[in-house]
Amino acid sequence: MIKADFHVHSEFSSDGKSTMEEMINQGIKLGLETICFTDHMDYDYPSIYKYSFQLEIDDYLEKLKIMKDKYKSKIEILTGIELGIQPHVIDRMNELVSKYSFDFIIGSVHVVDQIDPYYPEYWENRSEEEGILRCFKAIKEGCESFQGFNVCGHIDYIIRYTPSTKVEYNEYSYPYYADVIDEILETLIKHGKGIELNTSGYKYGLGHPHPKTEILKRYKELGGEIITIGSDAHLPEHLCFDFERAANLLKSIGYDYYTTFKEGKPIMKKI
Repeated sequence: MIKADFHVHSEFSSDGKSTMEEMINQGIKLGLETICFTDHMDYDYPSIYKYSFQLEIDDYLEKLKIMKDKYKSKIEILTGIELGIQPHVIDRMNELVSKYSFDFIIGSVHVVDQIDPYYPEYWENRSEEEGILRCFKAIKEGCESFQGFNVCGHIDYIIRYTPSTKVEYNEYSYPYYADVIDEILETLIKHGKGIELNTSGYKYGLGHPHPKTEILKRYKELGGEIITIGSDAHLPEHLCFDFERAANLLKSIGYDYYTTFKEGKPIMKKI
């Protein structure tokens, strides 16, 4: 049974909808042993959008300290962050991870060529295949140029935003993108980085987590072992979303362990 949620947002994320305390109390109610907050830090997120995705780091860390002290007898609260990788802000990201101590860092690509694929303009003058492929290539470039993270976040989350999935989610063709996906996974393994199983894919109705089952299998085939479990919850009711389903999927693929982190070090836990 999975007792740790390692992708959780609060009001410190621009799109956060709940307080840390609300998320913590829900975690206690669900019987979690560990909750790791991973609020967004996306340097130079495009100003044309309504969110900034750049948190006040000192306020964030101070709030976490207060919550840790208050709930230390009930649940372990860890300090994480979700860093948005863009090539031109690598220096700022390196400075952040050098200056502050985090238990856990997710490296995610939310912006491709200075456009967020969530918005329709990303798909203008691009076929779906071209848009998905460009996003995977951006993830590969990010993992090659920046290693200041522990796991790569929601590798195929772009599938949520392709034009054909605005009404009904469709399966994308994994083999079509297998070469670049393998390059991502091989780069992560080479640098001792992991991936996450992000259950928000279930929440959004895809029928699979992020990344999809074929990628989880391929990561294992290539020798990958580090895999964290996160709900990507922005609301208390989404905490630990479909964790039992995720555990069963991992076991069916052949995983015996999932991973947590503390002080940047991986800890393997039996599923």
